[in-house]
Amino acid sequence: MEEWREQFLNYLNVERNLSPNTLSSYARDLKILQNYLLNKGINSWGMVSRREIEDFLLERREKGINPSSLARELVAIKMFFRFLLQEGFIKEDPTAVLETPRLWKKLPPSLSIEEVKRFLGSARPNNALAFRDRVCLELLYATGMRVSELAILKIEDVNLEAGFVRCHGKGDRERIVPIGNTALRYLRNYLTEIRPKLVKENSGQFIFLSRLGKRISRQSIWKIIKKYALKANLDKKVGPHTLRHSFATHLLERGADLRVVQEMLGHANISTTQIYTHINKERLKEVHRRFHPRP
Repeated sequence: MEEWREQFLNYLNVERNLSPNTLSSYARDLKILQNYLLNKGINSWGMVSRREIEDFLLERREKGINPSSLARELVAIKMFFRFLLQEGFIKEDPTAVLETPRLWKKLPPSLSIEEVKRFLGSARPNNALAFRDRVCLELLYATGMRVSELAILKIEDVNLEAGFVRCHGKGDRERIVPIGNTALRYLRNYLTEIRPKLVKENSGQFIFLSRLGKRISRQSIWKIIKKYALKANLDKKVGPHTLRHSFATHLLERGADLRVVQEMLGHANISTTQIYTHINKERLKEVHRRFHPRP
């Protein structure tokens, strides 16, 4: 088993020219599978069936391996058995019909509407920096923009009259997203009354500034999120994109079109947005009750 594994890794290195990090990951993934099979009394890759692969992945999942790592392991395994088939070592690929199970994808963590209210309300705007923090949180939830997009936002990116913000997303893609009235009110007050107090000579046109007048960093925004999540005493784990996920979830729960939400989130592929449709099964039941002729 070890010899064929080494041949495969050499093939990836020489003919596929994969990066050292990828090679290291694939080598580790296949070694874990190899040890699992040996413990089951299977000492040849030719003895492996689809059932063994499925059982292996299930065991890995039960051990708490995250979905992205599981997906990578499956990619490595499928490539390996395809290689064995091409080399004539096996006559049938046990992974040929295996697909990465969508159900293994972790649903993005999101907050309920009440939890969002508590979260935002915990940032009491009683000084300049606290006011800035509140505007950051309000804008993240109102637009669904990424933390990295918020950090580089400039004054020219905001149209207060029309109520829109221009986001600079991944791959230099730009998109226009509307701002809700509440967030717009906070943002307008911040720009006219609070930001001038933070501006220094080197501030430039960035909207959100630090105590020293520099552009606020992505890491600083993440610290702001953690700070107020703690103050709000939320039971759920809150991450950098929690408000973004909540934004998408709440729009879809209230009937927003998936394509529109995709556009506002800046997803290149709608399949990325579709994960949010799995979150609220109760809404599906309600739609079924309302519109099916025999509820």
